[in-house]
Amino acid sequence: MKNSFLILFILVICLSCGQDPVPKPNAHLRLEFPEATYQDLDLQLPFTLERNQIATNVDTKQIQGPTESYGVTLQYPSLKGSIYLTYKSIDNKEENLIAFLRDAQKFTQEHTKKADEIVEQLYENNERRVYGMIYEVGGNAASQSQFYVTDSINHFLTGSLYFYAKPNYDSIYPAAKYLEKDIKHIMETVTWK
Repeated sequence: MKNSFLILFILVICLSCGQDPVPKPNAHLRLEFPEATYQDLDLQLPFTLERNQIATNVDTKQIQGPTESYGVTLQYPSLKGSIYLTYKSIDNKEENLIAFLRDAQKFTQEHTKKADEIVEQLYENNERRVYGMIYEVGGNAASQSQFYVTDSINHFLTGSLYFYAKPNYDSIYPAAKYLEKDIKHIMETVTWK
């Protein structure tokens, strides 16, 4: 009996020796997006820009209002998102420019209810007369990025990024960062006619 107890004890000791259990590290979703390839987008509007080729659907419509206005939608079906652009003519009136700036900034501030943070980044290109601001919205806000650009005299263009899903910042973060680069490229390539 003692021998069987001793053998069982030695067997348990031998089998219990080994590596300590180690918890698995947190997994991170690895999404690979295609490298951005840009091409000119000239829609016979008062401006041109370059768009990413994965934006397969481009819709344009004229908007009724007191100034010349257009809406452009760049759809990214593979990312389940869209960048919505709105162009408005300033018509050489300072009041128009101030109202457009106020509306663009108010639109972004409406996201503070759900946003964890809003980071502003100024954009200026004196050579092309393009001045503006991009807002990067962190958290579960409806839109992850907004921007506006203007020449301060004749042209005003705003844009917003939306996804076709309930906002869950952790899930849409990689796609939002990818499309944020497209928004910055749009701002950098806008040319007024």
